[in-house]
Amino acid sequence: MRRKHSEITDQKEIFRILSSTNIGRMATIGQDGFPYITPVNYVTLDGNIYFHCAPKGEKLDNLKRDPRVCFEVDVPLSYIDIGLDPSRPICHLHQFYHCVIIRGNARIVKDDQLKLDALNALIAKHENTDDFEKVTTDMSGYKACVVIEIIPDSISAKSDLIQNKSEADRRAVAEYLFERNLAGDRETVAAMGFQFETE
Repeated sequence: MRRKHSEITDQKEIFRILSSTNIGRMATIGQDGFPYITPVNYVTLDGNIYFHCAPKGEKLDNLKRDPRVCFEVDVPLSYIDIGLDPSRPICHLHQFYHCVIIRGNARIVKDDQLKLDALNALIAKHENTDDFEKVTTDMSGYKACVVIEIIPDSISAKSDLIQNKSEADRRAVAEYLFERNLAGDRETVAAMGFQFETE
């Protein structure tokens, strides 16, 4: 990773980021040799990625031909707009974010119990509760879908929180975001490591 100051190596933080959002993007290798990117609803279980899909489609055709995939998750945070400093060059506007990139191999889950565990974990994550009717093998929905497992070979992650700037510059940005208080601003300030009291 070129920007080492942004790199995340803590596995707990990496899986916290993976757990904080519901949509990831999986790139497969198409028959024509071009990457094919598909957004998927996913969940993590025991370090692997799981999602469900229809039993036929281009991504499954690609996986059967070549199981190598790249899976990416990003969590956009605040955006530094021109209001921070109207004299700043437009190319210095900035987006804060977290991201995780996984390289690995994907396969169709054949084991009934693992498929059930993945589907129920997926529902629990998206519904944000364990209080729902659990999927069973006799349900039509269970029979109508397949579950894909991505087993990571490598994981890289980073958080862009202007870690390479001086403490004074970072504090000035954090104060601006705290006062601006748009959606995500206070979360970004906390991620930057600052705490300010509201009046």
